[in-house]
Amino acid sequence: QVQLVESGGGLVQAGGSLRLTCAASVKFFSITAMGWYRQAPGMQREVVATITGSGSTNYADSVKGRFTISRDNAVNKVFLQMDSLKLEDTAVYYCKTLNSGGYWGQGTQVTVSS
Repeated sequence: QVQLVESGGGLVQAGGSLRLTCAASVKFFSITAMGWYRQAPGMQREVVATITGSGSTNYADSVKGRFTISRDNAVNKVFLQMDSLKLEDTAVYYCKTLNSGGYWGQGTQVTVSS
């Protein structure tokens, strides 16, 4: 049974930072590509960043240079370091397995205030 649990969301002022964590109970986690997605109110869910099992990363243009995705295969976790946060980063953030059934976590709310 795959389980993904996100944490680390909260309320932060514009320009601030947050670090999201996704704890994954996934068999063969080290070879599972993972992604962070987000969904703002009234908007479609969009990809934020992805990382392969070996650590290759990709980012949405809107977060390049501000967000960093990483993983620790020893503890089955994926991280999203978010710096220089903007109001438009406000959303529910989800992690997802990309090559192991497409499982989603329950999401964590990130709210950026002015």
